[in-house]
Order: sequence, then C-alpha cells, then structure tokens
Amino acid sequence: MYLFQYDFMLRALVGALVIGLAAPALGIYLVQRRLALIGDGIGHVALTGVGAGLLLNRSPVLVAVVAATLGAIVIELVRSRGRTSGDLALALLFYGGIAGGVMLVGLSDASSGSLNAYLFGSLTTTSPADLITIGVLGVAILVTMLVLRPALFAVCHDEEYAQVSGLPVRALNLLLAVGTAVTVTIAMRAVGVLLISALMVVPVATAQQVTRGFRSTMAAAMALGLFAAGAGVWVAATADTAPGASVVLLAIGSFLVVALLAAGRRALRRRTGPAAAPVAEPPEHEVVLG
Repeated sequence: MYLFQYDFMLRALVGALVIGLAAPALGIYLVQRRLALIGDGIGHVALTGVGAGLLLNRSPVLVAVVAATLGAIVIELVRSRGRTSGDLALALLFYGGIAGGVMLVGLSDASSGSLNAYLFGSLTTTSPADLITIGVLGVAILVTMLVLRPALFAVCHDEEYAQVSGLPVRALNLLLAVGTAVTVTIAMRAVGVLLISALMVVPVATAQQVTRGFRSTMAAAMALGLFAAGAGVWVAATADTAPGASVVLLAIGSFLVVALLAAGRRALRRRTGPAAAPVAEPPEHEVVLG
C-alpha cells in the first residue's frame, strides 16, 4: 500500500474507481438491448477524436468526447430508422474510426507511445485536470443512469411498450447513446479503447449469474466493477503490469469464478431436489406506470 503515497497513484486509483462504478451502470442497458459491443465501435470513433486533438494541438480528451458523441448519435439514428442493420453500422464505426485515428495520429507530431496510451490505457499518467474531467463526467453518468433507471429499463426492454406508456423513447435512446460515448471517452484513460467494452459488459455478465431482477443485477455489477477497478490498479502497482489489462483480467477472472460457483450450485440443487422458488423483484416497468 506504500505505493499509494504518491499522487499519481492516488489519481489513478480514484479515476479507476469512478470508471469502475459508472461503466457497469451504463453497460447493463447495453446488455439489455443486445448492444454489448457498441462500446468498441464508439471507442474507435473516440480514437479519431484523439488523433484530431493531437493534430490540432487541442485537448485530445475533449475532442474525443465530441467525436464519440457525434458517432453515437449517428449510430442511434441509423439504428432507429432501420435504413441499415445495426451490425453494419457498428462495422463502419469499428473500421472507419480506428483507421481515421491511426492516420490522424500519424499526421501529428505525437509519438507512437501517445497512441498506445489511448489504445491500451494509461492510468498512471492521469493529470489533475484529467481526474477532474473523469470525476465530473463519471458522476454525471452514474447519477443519470440511477435516476432514470425505470424509464431507461422500459425503453431497453420494450420500445413499443415504452412508447405506449408515454415515455420520450427517441430522447431516451439518444441520451443512452450520448452517455455511452461519454463513458467510453473517460474510460479510455483507464483501460484503453481496445478494452472498454469489457469493463462495461463483463461485470454485468458476472452479476447475471447470481442475481434476479434488474435492480439487484445493476447493484452487483457496480460492486464488481468497483472491485475489478480497485484491485486492478493495486495489482498493476505491485506487479508492474498494465493497469487497463489488469483491471479487465480481474473482471474476467471474477466472471469465471462466479460462473463455476453458480454451475456447481445448480448441479447441487438438481441432486438434492427442487428448492423453493426465490421471490423475484417487481419488473421495472411497473415503476414507470406508477
């Protein structure tokens, strides 16, 4: 723990913890909509913003926020109007975004190390200004996802039902797209654009192994994200490994452990006979109607 006496390690830890909470809080909606990989596509668009920022001598993070937000809005409009498949639109984001980012970084005076920092994360180089940006945007995303949980759940679960209920479906979809873009951009400093989706999706997949109901899954996913982020930074500091990779590997390791334990529990129940059915949580859409 003596490593955390240094300011740069404390900044890395605080930044990782904020992202560890915010990423699963938004990722659960993407999993509900079967858009688990959209974070990768938007992350590649954010890389184009990073390249543009380096080329124009502007803040790469702020330019990346703008680029990722525009990309997320475009993909949502394309998806909602049904002019092309969501898979095709995501493919365009994947390839066009990362190609544009690599080309723009190459045209700038930045070194290859600058590109690697955004591809794979660089928590230990987080500046005080970066930490403020991560903290403000991360808390904003977290609060939004929690406050609007019933409405966002209804939209992700059944858009037609949400429309009939009087919810602003288009606005909520755009809000979710913009939230994804912001989350991807701030998580870029922690795990890099190539690993962003893992932190948004893996804790949710882990929580789904042992929880019932949307609210409990969301709470468990946030707790798992917090654990993976904090423990990942500690492992990186003590073992001298990449923080982003350490965070993601711990998240995946948690998934494997929980999945094995859940499988063992199900096998034990089959041998000992049926147990009383657990009481499920009320559906979120009942909260919306109320």
